[in-house]
Amino acid sequence: MVLTGILLLAGCTAESSDDGRGQDRRTPKPAATGTLEQLAKKAGCDPNVQTDAAELRQANCTTDEGRYVLATFATDRGQREWINEAKDYGGSYLVGRRWVAVGEPDVVAALRGRLGGTVETASPHHSGDSGGGGSEDGHSGHHPG
Repeated sequence: MVLTGILLLAGCTAESSDDGRGQDRRTPKPAATGTLEQLAKKAGCDPNVQTDAAELRQANCTTDEGRYVLATFATDRGQREWINEAKDYGGSYLVGRRWVAVGEPDVVAALRGRLGGTVETASPHHSGDSGGGGSEDGHSGHHPG
């Protein structure tokens, strides 16, 4: 019985496995957790903090793979709202529990190896013209006062 438990545990902790066709399948790494500084350290970055607020902390990072933005959030809702707005501009997003890293696809892929998480991508929606024919009712800050 103990041997069965050990074998099951060993099977669950394998980094990769052969799928029987000679292909290596990677087991997804669980997303890292922590403060902005802790996540940056795991990613190999010395964070240049740009925003330091209670609800959002954001830093620019540069590693051997390239440049990216790392952000942490106080709430899940705040994170999702930030992602939804940021996706209007396109890009690749590495999403973890209350954190996001944004960068070029190859940078995000390299970060995923260190931080885990889920990759989300978006195409830019803005081409300079909102298509609203001058009516921007849904957008604050665009109307003359």
